[in-house]
Amino acid sequence: MAEVIWRAQPKQEAFMARPEWEALYGGAAGGGKSEALVMEALRQVHIPHYKALILRKTFPQLAELIDKSLNYYARAFPAAKYNDSKHTWTFPSGAKIRFGDLQYEQDKVKYQGQSFDFIAFDELTHFTWEEYSYLFSRCRPNGPGTRCYIRATANPGGVGHAWVKERFITAAPPMTTIWQEVEYRGPDGQVKRGRRSRVFVPARVTDNQKLLEHDPGYLLNLAALPQAQRAALLDGNWDSFSGQVFSEWRDDPAGYQSGRGTHVIDPFEVPGSWPIWRGFDWGYARPFSVGWYAVDGDRRLYRVRELYGCAGAPNEGVKWEPSRVAQEIRRIEREDPNLRGRTIHAVADPAIFASAGGESVGDIMARCQVYWDKGDHQRLPGKMQIHHRLAFDRRGVPMLYVFKTCRHFIRTVPALVYAPSDVEDVDTRGEDHIYDELRYVCMANPMAPRPRPRARPWSPLDSGDDGGNGGGHYDFYRRY
Repeated sequence: MAEVIWRAQPKQEAFMARPEWEALYGGAAGGGKSEALVMEALRQVHIPHYKALILRKTFPQLAELIDKSLNYYARAFPAAKYNDSKHTWTFPSGAKIRFGDLQYEQDKVKYQGQSFDFIAFDELTHFTWEEYSYLFSRCRPNGPGTRCYIRATANPGGVGHAWVKERFITAAPPMTTIWQEVEYRGPDGQVKRGRRSRVFVPARVTDNQKLLEHDPGYLLNLAALPQAQRAALLDGNWDSFSGQVFSEWRDDPAGYQSGRGTHVIDPFEVPGSWPIWRGFDWGYARPFSVGWYAVDGDRRLYRVRELYGCAGAPNEGVKWEPSRVAQEIRRIEREDPNLRGRTIHAVADPAIFASAGGESVGDIMARCQVYWDKGDHQRLPGKMQIHHRLAFDRRGVPMLYVFKTCRHFIRTVPALVYAPSDVEDVDTRGEDHIYDELRYVCMANPMAPRPRPRARPWSPLDSGDDGGNGGGHYDFYRRY
């Protein structure tokens, strides 16, 4: 009787059976994700011209995957050979499985001109969208009869958190095929249309009964983690994760009307007495961002409108000239009832005033009658101002609200992570354009940290200090 070297568990089997071109497996720790990825690469090794590529962000991170292959591949295919210098398995048929890394974005050119029938990304949130999507061009057949497809695993968090969440998690319920319409020009010059499919297959530690049999305490290890890590790694929560810069962020639909316990609220008519601020972060190949903010009598900011120059793919700009951006700003300020006829204070990245021998972005926009003052570009003080504003007082009221219509803010700012080289600053490889524009507005409207709530509950018999901003008779913001 043949030895059973490995058998997929039910959730691993469900992942490996998916027919879509892309599939993401995971969402929490301990679900047997990496093992399923390593074993999936074996599916076509009986075909002589088959080639597979398994990627991690850095080469040292590949050690565990390579160890799994040394265990399973060598036992399943005793004649297979592993070349340690090339990090490549060669199977009796001639098929190859290669382990590779993509530490820096420019490293993607290492794979230029190469073809892989199967490409796998372990911990996809460690990769940028540009790195991931570039490898689409490398997924092509090395000969007849192979199936070409892409697989990935991920936990919440990392520089790619926002685009992975948008592409796989929020796009459709788990186990539901997501279809993307694409256009291309055929050999006859005619525009043709096609579809690509992708799917998210969730996994938690409870789906990996073998792990729990071998280590019953692992579940307790995850349960004992700090709140953000526990939510991500045990529960697979994509709204809270380790490394998240603005962990204060809350988006709770139950508070959209009351404004308590949430930063996202329903839009309302802004009183005419409230000042309006406009922030700007310039981008061409990368997105530009324009945000409009109302300021109430307590100096609370409300993001009421946004113009975000994203081409549809994460972190890809629409490549508008400055004059076109200015024209769109003027149109919005003519038509939006919360902005029309208002005096608007405007701050922007000081870099728009730099000139390299020609007209600056700021000068071009000024010719279109859109004017800016230089924003304060100090990164860490600006970041702290955002922290101050996101903090809730004891009643659940923050100093920054975002209209639920500002979907790009809601998508990108909460997903920002810390830079690996500077644990105090935001990782600029992420989609940080709205964050930058928000910093300029916050630095133009600075506030002190909010007082810490007192340990004992507030009583109406107290002196009037309610532990938050203002006194005991503070009125919540008024929509009239």
